[in-house]
Amino acid sequence: MTGTVSSTRADRRTGRGEVAPPRTGRRRRRLGYPVGGVGAVVAAGWIGLQVQSAPLPPPDLAPAEVSTIAMPDDLPEPVARFCTTLYGDAVPVVDSAVISGRGELRIAGITFPARYRFSHVTGRDYRHYIELTLFGRPLVTVDERYLDGHARLELPFGVSEGANVDQGANLALWAEAVWMPSVWLTDPAVRWEPSDADTARLVVPFGDEEETFTVHFDPDTGLLSRMESMRFKGEQDREKTLWLNHALDWGEVDGHPYRYAPRSRGPTSAHRGRACAPRKCATTSTSGTTSARTGRSTPSLRWHDKETGSSR
Repeated sequence: MTGTVSSTRADRRTGRGEVAPPRTGRRRRRLGYPVGGVGAVVAAGWIGLQVQSAPLPPPDLAPAEVSTIAMPDDLPEPVARFCTTLYGDAVPVVDSAVISGRGELRIAGITFPARYRFSHVTGRDYRHYIELTLFGRPLVTVDERYLDGHARLELPFGVSEGANVDQGANLALWAEAVWMPSVWLTDPAVRWEPSDADTARLVVPFGDEEETFTVHFDPDTGLLSRMESMRFKGEQDREKTLWLNHALDWGEVDGHPYRYAPRSRGPTSAHRGRACAPRKCATTSTSGTTSARTGRSTPSLRWHDKETGSSR
């Protein structure tokens, strides 16, 4: 035999007791409402994070005429094979570029859709403008600048500056030249050093010092497959962190090889996008790609940061 024990309350008119509703059930109903409300908010937020934003409006710039130089004859063998695959015998001289695209950026464990625009004076300065979106609308803005050798990162949680930030930004400046890799050949401050049949070192300037990337090339295709460098993750760090940039896929634009899906692992993130030029830059196209106007091709990319989960 089973039953329910309930409390009683006195009827003021008859004095007789009547059975009161079980209190435990009433408490469950009261607790159920806020739990359901939180679940609805979480579900709505999750749905909003699945909505990719529209691309940023295209910059009011037209592709510039691009001059070329002859392919250098003193490059390490894997570098020469890679650059010849991209450009043939004529290397475009790119002075500046605007790169726009969409991707993802993780903050506090939450992955947000993002759209961005990177503006480069190649080998010198850049600006990164990034919008994190929810339901396709801007939610958070990130503004990063690297000018005259000094970086300033205006982030949602504060401003970051200092010598370590400068070092990381300088590496980003040269790594992002993967959209216009001819910069690695035309800038007199940059040099390539041989390593082995499928690897070479890329040495770039950093003020009065130098930084080095170890660049790996696919032994079958000859195309760039990975870049490695050491950079500071934050201003308080005393030791550098290994930063890995992987090219996951290559495609073709106008019949020429085109890098469109890299991945990076380490203290920063990168991107998939398009590029166009304020002056002497090769490129304009639809969002998510970069097509060259040099007769050959330059790469577009999407990087994924394993540590922060961000990709663009």
